Amino acid sequence: MRLEVALALRRTGFTLELEEALELAGITAVMGASGSGKSTLLRALAGLETPDRARIALDGTVLADSAAGVILPPHRRGIGYVFQDARLFTHRRVLGNLRFAQSRARPANGAPAPALDEVIAALDLAPLLDRHTDGLSGGERQRVAIARALLANPRLLLLDEPLSALDLKRKAELLPYIRALPARFRIPLIYVSHAVEEVAQLADAVLILAHGRVTARGEVHAVLESPAAEAVSGHFEAGALLRVQVLRHITDFALTEFDLAGQRLTLPHIDAAAGTPVRLRVRARDVAIALHDVPDTSIRNQLEARVLTIDAEPAGAYAEVLLELAGAPTQRLRARITRESVDRLHLQPGQPVCALIKAVSFDRREPGDERG
Repeated sequence: MRLEVALALRRTGFTLELEEALELAGITAVMGASGSGKSTLLRALAGLETPDRARIALDGTVLADSAAGVILPPHRRGIGYVFQDARLFTHRRVLGNLRFAQSRARPANGAPAPALDEVIAALDLAPLLDRHTDGLSGGERQRVAIARALLANPRLLLLDEPLSALDLKRKAELLPYIRALPARFRIPLIYVSHAVEEVAQLADAVLILAHGRVTARGEVHAVLESPAAEAVSGHFEAGALLRVQVLRHITDFALTEFDLAGQRLTLPHIDAAAGTPVRLRVRARDVAIALHDVPDTSIRNQLEARVLTIDAEPAGAYAEVLLELAGAPTQRLRARITRESVDRLHLQPGQPVCALIKAVSFDRREPGDERG
């Protein structure tokens, strides 16, 4: 699906201005700090904000063209919207909320709306159907809100920081449901967040906003390793994504072993079959560097690598070292170590080293893989 958007929206002290043509497939994340224009962009796409100037087209269908006097109202755009707060009808039970959305479904290029039973199954809502919405947990409310948006049969689904009000446990519970939506319902998602961990786990592509302007866009691995992403997450959360495959499970110790171009990583067990492609995120602060492997240590994950660049803070204590992994030249690690360590180890570009990985933030199955 192709989204073409050119708009200028001015408010007191803030201007959102961009011109982009995006190929939407899977989940496209929009990242940025608070006040960067993320939610304003979504509201303009959905027709909830009226820009000063706009041309928005979805697969050739013009949703807004201020020069031609075309401004479709929200209910005619074929775009679903899930807000930070679920905005459910409190006078209806869960099933009543779903049936209301189903009754308002519109044809989407001739495609039938998702079946009620299919949506209920996809979001595990069967135990909730007879409950009042004001008695649901935050995660349950968001699952109902997503289901309601799907039942309206949108061509595109927008999610505006749907996890921002949830604690870590509820976030972890909801992420797999969101991750499965594009493939199960054949619908692209635009997902707004300022949390790099969420974006890294969910997104296929990323658009970064700062002060109402696009500062980076592209495939998730490249963008999340760019300076623009670091400006959102900060040095402390900077890191890199690795693409690995499940090799085997070590059941006696509840571990899973992964293959990375012939090298091995061992992490806490995940429920995935051998051969499943997985995405891992490793923060720069969780990578140490040695000149050779270290046999007597609790750090099990030690990867052969080569120093690509060293970026030292002129007046600070730290340096960031970019590493290329042996056997996987397109896969990189970042290590945030002291400048004193760089000097003591005599690190320089081209030097072979051993990367010691102390922790991995999370894992996810790559899009399209249905095994396990």
